[in-house]
Amino acid sequence: MPLLAQSVAELAASAGIKTAVEWFRRERGWINEQQIKLCRIPGATFFEQKRAEWIAEKFKSLGWDAKMDRAGNVIASLSPPRAPQGNPAVAVTAHLDTVLAPRTPEDIRIAPDGRLFGPGVSDNGAGLAALVALAAVWKAVPPLEGAAPVLIANVGEEGEGNLSGMRYLCRAASPTRFRAFLVLDGPSTEHITYRALASRRFDVTITGPGGHSWSDYGVGNPVHALSRAVTTFIDVAPNGEAPNGSGPRSSFNFGIVEGGSSINSIPSEARAKVDLRSESAERIDRMAALLSSAVERAIEIENVRASGGRVTGRVKEIGSRPGGGLPEDAPIIECMRAVDAYLGIRSQLDCSSTDANIPLSLGIPAVSIGAGGQGGGAHSASEWFQPEGRELGLRRILLALAWLLTNEA
Repeated sequence: MPLLAQSVAELAASAGIKTAVEWFRRERGWINEQQIKLCRIPGATFFEQKRAEWIAEKFKSLGWDAKMDRAGNVIASLSPPRAPQGNPAVAVTAHLDTVLAPRTPEDIRIAPDGRLFGPGVSDNGAGLAALVALAAVWKAVPPLEGAAPVLIANVGEEGEGNLSGMRYLCRAASPTRFRAFLVLDGPSTEHITYRALASRRFDVTITGPGGHSWSDYGVGNPVHALSRAVTTFIDVAPNGEAPNGSGPRSSFNFGIVEGGSSINSIPSEARAKVDLRSESAERIDRMAALLSSAVERAIEIENVRASGGRVTGRVKEIGSRPGGGLPEDAPIIECMRAVDAYLGIRSQLDCSSTDANIPLSLGIPAVSIGAGGQGGGAHSASEWFQPEGRELGLRRILLALAWLLTNEA
């Protein structure tokens, strides 16, 4: 560890890094402006193309070779290559998509105190702005001579995107394409995500004949059955930590429930979408089995109560994020700790569900970190981002990246 700390200190004292850090300070207004521009371009999951096109053109204007792959990811590299041909690259990624999208450019606004407000300004406007800042600084005042990362703005991180962009990047056909991933997701500098939180997502659909609330009363009601399925599952599913505070954490969330067309019509269909998460693969499989059992039992009870048409149902898996992780003494983790110690950052190792899930599940070194500044209200219309302090996050990214480019992760 002392040698690593010395290595980080030497990198920080190098002329290239010091000049790059000063560039971040000097161009803070320009970086904020780029964040506002890109956040005003809607980028909801599955609809990231316009935002991808904007950032691809931005990379090109800054002197990078940028292209979009078949998944919709934007991949940028410097030409001529800064690493030997065929040598696996270090990738810096930030996801393009947002849970909510601005309806008009005015939905993204600046408050008198400098804060940005609007959907996606923090998650992941902060990460994308850092990506653009890295592209700009590497051409203006290269932090390292003869070495540069691959910059990637990827699709499909949020919602039902199922990490599609990162899956494509890490597909088995090119297992040696990247040797490490630095994933920029959201603001802050308080965490180092080194363990991947597994999740499984399901669509529960129950159907019936439907009808009039009075004249057809007695036929199986999909909403009634679905409601019973939800409460039955909640009553038996493991939640939070074990009673003694030990053991894996777990969670579940019915995030979408819909069905019916009017108050005086018996619905012909009811649907729910549920997210299951756990630090334990065995626990998450158990929760999935409990969900199926709850739906089967609810349908059975509803059909016993019905005097007319019956209801039927299905549980369909619509997403699965794999788990994985690194040992706490992995080189990339020790690098991040050394950088944080040098910068006086008090960060914590954590487990979360991010784009890093895919490389971690494949044994590729990866961490997910914030891009600096502060934010809140993620995934809501009241989301906000405060750029004050962003330079610390950018300096942290730069030092970690410089170490990864000159050492094995």
